[in-house]
Amino acid sequence: MSGHSKWATTKHKKAVVDAKRGKMFAKLIKNIEVAARMGGGDVTGNPTLYDAIQKAKKSSVPNDNIDRAVKRGSGAETGGADYQTIMYEGYGPSGVAMLIECLTDNKNRAAMEVRTAMSRNGGSLADPGSVSFLFHRKGVVVVPRDQEGREVSEDDVLEATLEAGADDVHDLGEAIEVISEATDLVGVRTALQTAGIDYDSAEASFVPDLQVELDKDAAGKMFRLVDVLEDLDDVQNIFANFDVPDDVMAQLDDD
Repeated sequence: MSGHSKWATTKHKKAVVDAKRGKMFAKLIKNIEVAARMGGGDVTGNPTLYDAIQKAKKSSVPNDNIDRAVKRGSGAETGGADYQTIMYEGYGPSGVAMLIECLTDNKNRAAMEVRTAMSRNGGSLADPGSVSFLFHRKGVVVVPRDQEGREVSEDDVLEATLEAGADDVHDLGEAIEVISEATDLVGVRTALQTAGIDYDSAEASFVPDLQVELDKDAAGKMFRLVDVLEDLDDVQNIFANFDVPDDVMAQLDDD
């Protein structure tokens, strides 16, 4: 889930917990397999695979599972599925624009499950192109503030990544988000590594141009829809243009 507010950090923490469940493991493994199929199994020449592996490792996916996924994707081992990427467009509660990225070996199943999840939870699918124009493909790197006992500041991150192509740096509370052009993602990630700054994730994402601020009721409905969608095996990523103010997040946490 990518919504650029404090919710982004909350979802990131939730992902770490969810990673202990097999479903999240399976999605991370699927990313690795597809990246290896698209660009080969050599991480030095396939930055997408490198980032997919790093994300899986951050979520404690066992190395054996990662190695087998690379082998299946690159053809060194049989058993890989023929996954296809499909992007569904739609609207959530309060008119929130949503892009729902699926990685599936059964397009009909994915379409039916996404449509059902949306219609039963206050959302609706939209025609292709009716929502996607509200987003732009960007590189997004999430950096934890706490780095083994030392705290990294926004200035530290900006100084390390500015010349590598960083466009913006956002405070997410316990993390810092670096936005760049998608083509500069590898350069930004490499610049952080060179500066000795660790990161939690680095991936191409769809970032909204404008955001819809949600109140408590609408935010609760939106989060329920996101949870239902993320529970679907075929759904890999959800991008949405909502923002939840800190006071609303605090109210929801209290509930």
